[in-house]
This record gives sequence, C-alpha cells and structure tokens, in this order.
Amino acid sequence: MKGNDALKGWTRFRRSLLFCLPPLLLVACSSQQESSRSSVPPETPPVASQPTSAVVAAAGGTVEKSFGPIKAKVPVEWNEQTPTSSMRKAQYALPKVPGDGEDGELAVFYFGLGQGGSVEANIERWIGQISQPDGSSSKHKAKTRKQEVSGMPVTLVDVSGTYAAGMMSNAPPRQGYRMLAAVVETAEGPWFFKLTGPEKTIVKWSASFEQFIDSFKK
Repeated sequence: MKGNDALKGWTRFRRSLLFCLPPLLLVACSSQQESSRSSVPPETPPVASQPTSAVVAAAGGTVEKSFGPIKAKVPVEWNEQTPTSSMRKAQYALPKVPGDGEDGELAVFYFGLGQGGSVEANIERWIGQISQPDGSSSKHKAKTRKQEVSGMPVTLVDVSGTYAAGMMSNAPPRQGYRMLAAVVETAEGPWFFKLTGPEKTIVKWSASFEQFIDSFKK
C-alpha cells in the first residue's frame, strides 16, 4: 500500500509540473524577445537627398547665364568653353551630329559702348565670311530679320555655304557650313552672338538657338 501511495504521489507531482511549465516558458520567451528588440537600434528615417545644381539644370533643360546686361537661358547640352581669344566674352561647343566632322560653335562678342561697328556693318561682314560654291552672292541668299526681345532690338541672320572665318583664324575654308547669328542692342552697346558649324549640326540646334535668343531679358 505504501508503494502504491508513493507512486500516486509521484504521478500527481509530474502533472503539476506539466501545468506549471507553459507559463514559465511563456515568461522566458517573452523576456528573450524583449531583450532582442532592445538590442536593435531604432530605425533612422531616411534623409531626402538634396538635388545638385547639375540635376536641377538637367531637369529644366537650361541654365541661366548673364552676358553683360543680358540674362539668357542656355541649353545644358551646350558645352561652355574657355574663349579662344580676348575678343570673345563667352564660347560654347554644340555637339555634332553623327556624320559631321566638327561641333557647332557659338561665340559671344562685346566691344563696349559705341565700339564694334554698326549692326548693319557686322551683319554684312558675317555674310561676307560665307561664299557660295556656284560663285553667286551670299548676300542675296542670306535671310535677315529684326525682332524685339524684352524691349531690346535684335537683328538675326541665317546663311549657308563655304565658311571662311576671316583674317583672325588660321582654319581653312569649310564647305557645307551654316551660320546663325544675332546682334542684340542694349543700353551698354551691342552684343554679338555668332553660331557656326556643319549644316546638319546647326539644323539640330537651330530651334535651341531661337529659344536662347527669345529667352533674353534685362
């Protein structure tokens, strides 16, 4: 009888352990999870990166530049260069299209108030730098027009042919060229914008050049 009583007592003890263990395990697991969470550093919210000026410029397609009293929007695709002569106030390379041998070039000139000659004299000189393969007059084929941009008179010229830059350049005459140029009259004197390059390349950038001129403001 005593052996049976001992056996029954042991059985009751084991059952009591089974009822007690689950709560103990839950407490242990809960403590372990709390410990694991406390060891992980709090997540730092991402900081929004600020766009660089290059990205901002690319998003708008232009950058604002000043040419003396003139402010203008210059296409970001135009590559600003160091002017190759002291007469140039700015210079840009307009990337060539496939098949053309050279980039287009925009040269910006300013000589001072009352300097540099009249608008008509400069337009005539520029047209004289373009000759026609058949010997005809470039003056008769050149397209010139006048307009007003932000209250400033602008004279434009468009002429194609064989381009000879003049006495100040050692470059040989280049066939199949086109020139787009503009003279802008300001209170401080005229500013000159002269774009030259292979025909196809200038065709590509002609709309950009028009938009560049139209963006002028004081």
